Amino acid sequence: MAKGIFNSPVVGVVNSGAARLMNAPIVGPLVRRRIVVIRYTGRRTGQVFETPVNYQRSGNRIVIRVLAPDNKTWWRNFTGDGAPLTLRNFDGADRTGHAVAQRDEQGRVTVTVTL
Repeated sequence: MAKGIFNSPVVGVVNSGAARLMNAPIVGPLVRRRIVVIRYTGRRTGQVFETPVNYQRSGNRIVIRVLAPDNKTWWRNFTGDGAPLTLRNFDGADRTGHAVAQRDEQGRVTVTVTL
């Protein structure tokens, strides 16, 4: 993919498509096993955002691996001490947790949410 694709209208189409699949009668439960919509407030703008992300769960810990982190900004809201985040319709209800983003030596970014 071209570098600019993550900031293009294509991303909005893909994200809205993923959100619709999550609510589909047959495939929805399968999609929700790996994708959840997160809601958070931007640190600089104070604006509320929602975006679907791929996740892995281990008990009360949710791990989100950020694909192409240099082309995305949402995860930067969770650097340092982190910030609150809501997992929409997670296990049948909205679940609030605390998210912290970390970048490793290879440049990969992981956001860890503690419920």
